[in-house]
Amino acid sequence: MDANLLGIFVTVAVAHFLALLSPGPDFVIVVKSAIRNSGKNALGVALGIATANAVYIGLCLIGVGSILAASVPIMITLKVIGGLFLIYLAVQAIRARKGGYENIDVAESQISHQTTFIREFSAGFMSGVLNPKNLLFYLSLFTVVLTNEVGFAFKLGLGIWMTLVVFIWDAAIISLLSAPKVRGQFTRIAYYIDKVTGVMLGLIGFTIVKSALIRQ
Repeated sequence: MDANLLGIFVTVAVAHFLALLSPGPDFVIVVKSAIRNSGKNALGVALGIATANAVYIGLCLIGVGSILAASVPIMITLKVIGGLFLIYLAVQAIRARKGGYENIDVAESQISHQTTFIREFSAGFMSGVLNPKNLLFYLSLFTVVLTNEVGFAFKLGLGIWMTLVVFIWDAAIISLLSAPKVRGQFTRIAYYIDKVTGVMLGLIGFTIVKSALIRQ
């Protein structure tokens, strides 16, 4: 892998992982599943979320990528839009108030009986698919690599990597947050984690916009 491809991979991989660190709808459903179910059944929600992400990655790779790569003006426009979207996510994270994180923790008294692996998978998949930010986020990331110089194999490998990271991250959360003590500690620092990741996402978004405008 040459230096250019390595730089692209690192940029996309870091931005993707930072987005995973920021608590959102998928995180809440993962927490609920971890408390309600045994480890095996709770992994269904992690697999469902990862599958939904894979669907959006596939759309960006095949449906959107092949069209966008042929038009330089469209690519420049989408890079600017993608970078601005990352900046938007950063601003939302930075402006969020501390009180908005209080509902992340879920009391055991609110949890009903265990559900099946299939039901948890369905819940995770629907959570990922019905969140339009997922599609926009992957589109914003893939605008960085949708060029004629970057081969499809590299893009596919990047998509597989991100899908696996989503599953591994959610599975790790399920494992950790199954313990009430750990879950409570994470809730207390989630606000600060969001601030740090917001700043870093903003810097990445600014870099993408700057590179698109300079090349123009």
